[in-house]
Amino acid sequence: MAATDTSTRSGTRNLGRHVARRAEQTSFGTPFDQRPLDEIWRLYRQTPTEDLRNYLFQRFLHLVRYNAERIYARLPDEVDIEDLMSAGLFGLMAAIEAYDPDREVKFETYSATRIRGAILDELRYMDWVPRLVRHRTAKVDQTRMRMQMETGVKPSLHDIAVRLNLDPAEFEKYERDSKSVSMTSITRKCFPSDGSRDLREIDVIKDETQANPVSELQQRDLKDLITKGLSRAERLIVILYYYEGMTMKEIGATLDLSESRVSQMHSSILQRLKAQMQHRMRELEPVE
Repeated sequence: MAATDTSTRSGTRNLGRHVARRAEQTSFGTPFDQRPLDEIWRLYRQTPTEDLRNYLFQRFLHLVRYNAERIYARLPDEVDIEDLMSAGLFGLMAAIEAYDPDREVKFETYSATRIRGAILDELRYMDWVPRLVRHRTAKVDQTRMRMQMETGVKPSLHDIAVRLNLDPAEFEKYERDSKSVSMTSITRKCFPSDGSRDLREIDVIKDETQANPVSELQQRDLKDLITKGLSRAERLIVILYYYEGMTMKEIGATLDLSESRVSQMHSSILQRLKAQMQHRMRELEPVE
């Protein structure tokens, strides 16, 4: 049932996009262009023909884009404005069907509520976080900002709880809900740049799989410093134990030595390195 509902919504959204594009591109004259709008509405109320409905739809289509753009201005970049417009089209059609000119309310005013309502319904459907969680998050954030503006100091969680008149257990739930995991697009705009190309999330995400060349050079220099002056067997013990993560037993099998002998050599190496490093601490100090 859920899959069917999702499929239906997807198909409806695509149909809405197609209708919006076709309607915006169409600018042919109609027999109703020269007639007063009040007369058109009376005719449609008396005889709701398809031609009259299409004319009214075309006449007020700009209201869909106007309301969609106003809502879109406050949304993240990953939201597609065409999705908002396709939802707004159904709000416009519902407004045309239900509008009563005898109430002396301008259609632009009446339809705005229907169009915005349809767009907001679509946004709620697209949002996987419950409305209650969004409401609690906004409430906590608004209170935090208001208190910071009043005092000039970032308020503590206890201060926010007191201001909201919440006991610790209930505020903990508010705070936990406000930190719920959210999804975002890696192609959304991260922050504006001075150049012609905007920086997006994908441009600034750290790649943990890439090695830091500076860190690699430092590790290599440190390894060369530590193993300098050691015999081949001693050098292998240091590298295999500290850099390869092998156990004493595994190192002994590799070098054809007993585990106790490897352990004895390891202790001797550490004592010698400790003595050497005490005389070379100045070399390890960071350069200012």
